[in-house]
Amino acid sequence: MGFCRASVPICTDHANLFWASLCAIVGSFLIAANAYCAGATGTFDQIRSGYKPSDTLVLDRHGELLHRLRTDTMVRRGEWVALADISPALRTAMIWSEDKRFYEHSGVDWQAVSAAAWANVWNTKTRGASTITMQLAGLLDPSLRHRAGGRSVVQKLGQGLSSQWLERNWRKDQILEAYLNLVPFKGELVGIDALSRTLFGKAAHGLDAREAAVASALLRAPNAGADQVARRACTVLKTMRPSETNCDATILFTTTALQRRDFLPSEGLAPHVARQLAPKPGTAVVRTTLMAPLQRFAQATLRQHLHELAGRHVQDAAMLVLDNASGAVLAWIGSSGNLSNAAEVDGVTALRQPGSTLKPFLYAQAIAERRLTAASLIEDSGAQILTAGGLYIPQNYDHQFKGWVSARTALGASLNVPAVRTLAMVSPDAFHKQLVRLGLPLRENGDYYGYSLALGSAEVSLLHLVNAYRTLANGGRHSPTTLIANSGPQRRVVLDPRAAFVVGDILSDPNARARTFGTDSVLTTRVWTAVKTGTSKDMRDNWAVGWSQHYTVGVWVGNADGAPMWDVSGTTGAAPIWAAMMAYLHKSQPSRSPRPPIGMVHKPVRFEPAQPTGGTEAPLEAARLEWFLSGTEQTNFAINSGAVNVYSTRARSQIDSNNSARPVARITTPTNGTIIALDPDIPPANQRVRLAAVGSELRWLIDGKPFAYGPSAQWLPWPGKHVIQITRSDTEILDEVRLEVRGATTRPKPRSTASAR
Repeated sequence: MGFCRASVPICTDHANLFWASLCAIVGSFLIAANAYCAGATGTFDQIRSGYKPSDTLVLDRHGELLHRLRTDTMVRRGEWVALADISPALRTAMIWSEDKRFYEHSGVDWQAVSAAAWANVWNTKTRGASTITMQLAGLLDPSLRHRAGGRSVVQKLGQGLSSQWLERNWRKDQILEAYLNLVPFKGELVGIDALSRTLFGKAAHGLDAREAAVASALLRAPNAGADQVARRACTVLKTMRPSETNCDATILFTTTALQRRDFLPSEGLAPHVARQLAPKPGTAVVRTTLMAPLQRFAQATLRQHLHELAGRHVQDAAMLVLDNASGAVLAWIGSSGNLSNAAEVDGVTALRQPGSTLKPFLYAQAIAERRLTAASLIEDSGAQILTAGGLYIPQNYDHQFKGWVSARTALGASLNVPAVRTLAMVSPDAFHKQLVRLGLPLRENGDYYGYSLALGSAEVSLLHLVNAYRTLANGGRHSPTTLIANSGPQRRVVLDPRAAFVVGDILSDPNARARTFGTDSVLTTRVWTAVKTGTSKDMRDNWAVGWSQHYTVGVWVGNADGAPMWDVSGTTGAAPIWAAMMAYLHKSQPSRSPRPPIGMVHKPVRFEPAQPTGGTEAPLEAARLEWFLSGTEQTNFAINSGAVNVYSTRARSQIDSNNSARPVARITTPTNGTIIALDPDIPPANQRVRLAAVGSELRWLIDGKPFAYGPSAQWLPWPGKHVIQITRSDTEILDEVRLEVRGATTRPKPRSTASAR
């Protein structure tokens, strides 16, 4: 371009007026030429590839659109739309409205320039002489853009030069395509895709003549009122369709369209995933590991089940599906959407109490440390554990005790007392460290949680909990999850693979959970799966987490605000959703049980009756084949009738403690000096204290008042200091203990609790 090397002439004061004016015009022209050359426009392909939508598209692993997230808050730009995908009606309306001779001129419409100049001489209004190509030049070059006071002479000259360069280097269809994608329409809306989706709720290829007329009218008067835009649109529409005479309908249509905001800031199947990825402004596309069909099915299944739970005060749920091998997230449902009052809360990352879902890790640790085997017998009976904070009295979900049970039954049936006894073997601190190794970032140390850690008193997220179960599925090998495809997970062994195998075998055994769930519960699937449910105190959180050969699935059901549900347990809340997901994942894909790792022994075992007398008493459990870590196997399991229950503590009376002649009758439970801490989340009726004594014809007194008869009783405690006594007459006190009850007051509406099932 020869004018790019031109120099600006020097205009002196000695020149006459004519030559001074001519010098100024030539100087302005050359200044504009040099200004244009300094910011020359790129090629069409460069402009198109440099285009940045205001939204980021979140795609699944196969490129299918999952979600659209607004990342640029300054303007609203949609996708770049090819000219072939823009409505012919819109193209016609734009050319008629903005540049009638677009296909005839070479950048500058000299006929329109002459008309504009003549109109300026006579001070009359005119459409103006700016062509579509000149407007595009102003959009592409910041130095040529329209300012508040209008374009200067230099800018106008530069705009004309730039438009001629565009016409020589770009095709007409490229110029029109770029213009329609870059031109501002109304407010923050830039480009035809943002306009058509916002005002008309459709893609640009679907715009009809009336919508095209409104769009073209907005170019000329983007901030005008609806009436003015409608009149302009009606003029355009009559030109395109001469038979169109009903402008009143166009006015009504325009008014309605200008009030629409159909192009939502964020929409799609994965709002929480989109926010989790936090793409930067200008990021056009993010490809995730999710599977769009699975995401849709998970969302629909979750919502359908919540509808079935209507009337039970539950409105939120979350779900996560992981690929066992890679840790890739296949489905992530953070909330129930419009069914929830807190749809923005991501239930996958929110911290909740996991209930009994921590028990598999506890038993795995005890088995790995050779403290237990799957056939070891643990007593499920009333237990009172004295802690620094008071007396800890665990209860089972159904408030019944099963007596002596194997570890397999204790875990499969989710019995609480055996879990607490197992934690006493392992210690809360050691269990806490194991949970951290499994990827559960607990806020406090083991001593803070104490023995309640066995029943899920710590808070964890569904994301971390499901990945910990995936560690069990992978034989004790842990690796992080991922939402973006990577080269492969970096795994590390955090749990003995043999212990992980035994726990998986227990959680896949319908007979092991029969004592609580029955033999044909919703947890029984057509293919091999291992699963555990959990319910936190007062039915606030309900879980079902488990795995198959290829996938690990976790479901949480509850309320985002922490409100308790009404009569929703593990098998009625989260478990049906979990089972539906497993059925979908394996409708055509098998799931086989894992192969035992090296160092496992499979042995037949049998159990003796609780108190063998040589008669026909039934054994504690049926004979079966059992898995053992090599070196821990045995074939016969029985209760030693002379064994002392190490978990119960005998009381010692403070009366006559120095006398050698003590009453034969004595209180064995509770102990003297016991501090009982009431839990405000558990109804008082479920926090009764068991009173037990040795002796006959006993009568219980509490604070000097008759309470009950017999060797045992159940007492509903109330805050304060109390004296508990046993007697055979009104005057002879045989034994007494003193204790203190601290904590909550009585709840106005007690409701049954669902602790840790």
